[in-house]
Amino acid sequence: MAKKQQEIHEVESIPWRPVENCPGVYEKILNYDPETGSVTRLLKYEPGTRTEEVLVHDFYEEILVLEGTLIDVRKNLVFKKGYYGYRHPGMEHGPYYSPDGMITFEIRTYECKKDKGHGEVESDDRG
Repeated sequence: MAKKQQEIHEVESIPWRPVENCPGVYEKILNYDPETGSVTRLLKYEPGTRTEEVLVHDFYEEILVLEGTLIDVRKNLVFKKGYYGYRHPGMEHGPYYSPDGMITFEIRTYECKKDKGHGEVESDDRG
């Protein structure tokens, strides 16, 4: 299975939903592959939002900052509108602070690998 094929469409009607265990952080899911967990989403931090933990994922993460400011507190890096990043699984980032709020466009992709015995494609759930 893959993400749902979609023609270009408006996304204002898709609701923002709270990200679990992250007060002040919301996501708007644009597309999702239930088999692999791969997702395309918008991520929003409310002004003044702080996170406390260093993040490490088991997926590839591609990010474009659409508006606002996000600070990686541990690395002392400031990301603003137009900044882009591509993280491999295992890359540490955060904790974060967003003084004025921010929105990113994000693509999370779980690596798929071929099964040597049958040629089937399966999700690599290393978490």
